[in-house]
Amino acid sequence: MPKIKISKPYIFPNLNKKIQNRTVLAAMTNKQSFSNGILSNDVINWLLERAKGGFGVITTAATNVSVEGKAWDGEFGVYDDSHIPNLIKLTSAIHQTESLIFAQLFHGGAKSPQKVTGFIPVSASELSCKESFSGKSKRASESDIRKIINDFTISAIRCYNAGFDGVELHGAHGYLISQFLGKKTNLRTDIWGGELKNRSRLIVEILKSIRENISDSFMVGVRISPEIESLGIELNDSINLIDILRKESIDFIHLSCWDVFAKSNSISNNKKTLTEIIRASYEKLPAIISTGNVWSSLDAKKLLNQGADLVGVGRVAIAHPNWANNVSNINYNPSKPPFSVDELKKAKLNKKFISYMKNWEGFVKE
Repeated sequence: MPKIKISKPYIFPNLNKKIQNRTVLAAMTNKQSFSNGILSNDVINWLLERAKGGFGVITTAATNVSVEGKAWDGEFGVYDDSHIPNLIKLTSAIHQTESLIFAQLFHGGAKSPQKVTGFIPVSASELSCKESFSGKSKRASESDIRKIINDFTISAIRCYNAGFDGVELHGAHGYLISQFLGKKTNLRTDIWGGELKNRSRLIVEILKSIRENISDSFMVGVRISPEIESLGIELNDSINLIDILRKESIDFIHLSCWDVFAKSNSISNNKKTLTEIIRASYEKLPAIISTGNVWSSLDAKKLLNQGADLVGVGRVAIAHPNWANNVSNINYNPSKPPFSVDELKKAKLNKKFISYMKNWEGFVKE
């Protein structure tokens, strides 16, 4: 029987780099690491189990590029050389399988609690900020911005030296990069604010700096939320942002859609999905990963038919680490929550991760 599309190998066009299939484990918060930012064995085991389960690409949870950018307890870091030994342990384990391993680099910005970091949360502008003791974020100065660019660059270099195949820059979900991209959160009138060219300058400068300091063989992509109404991120701006990003020789764009079957909130009377609209916007694009509410093999097939090159999943892979291997069966429709604690332990979640999942209504059996 011929392979269905999701099980066929894919070659990233920029680097001619091949992966075993079209599946991507999307970054997921799991809170399993140490307070000093060192990656725990539990995280390694969690990711390795999914690599053994056949994912083409494994993406780590968001990892902060500076102490100031930390957004929650149990988050691992790449901001210090002391983190490198366990990062090497992770990449060495993953490379015993056929998967690639990407680190998702991020800075929480206004979502970095002062009680966790000891610093006033920094953002594009001074904003109302519940994570700050004063109730306001700090507007990033020119020196703050230069430090942020350098922190991302040095962190990417550490990932390269630790054996990662690439990094994903987290420009989604309301963290610092998306705070610069949003019209409602970036109120600046200097070169870092105003029109999209300036609001996207931070991510572009980060990309350029990484490219200037690391081998071209190292993969670099960006994850974006095509729409975030609360930040003032609209689909038309995201389409134009993709045009800016594709000119920076990025290897992939990861669309964080929450629901890949939903329609646009900001473009009325358009019956196409976000992935379809973006794919139709340009003839030539880097690899497009799309993630959100994919559960069954039929869901994955529909998403590929929308024009995605790769299918990202998060929630389904928590209880089903072998999802990537099983999705080759066109009738695969794995069980849905709630899951028992024993089921989650068997899937390599530790107590902290399971406790965190209890915050997701209906995910863990009481």
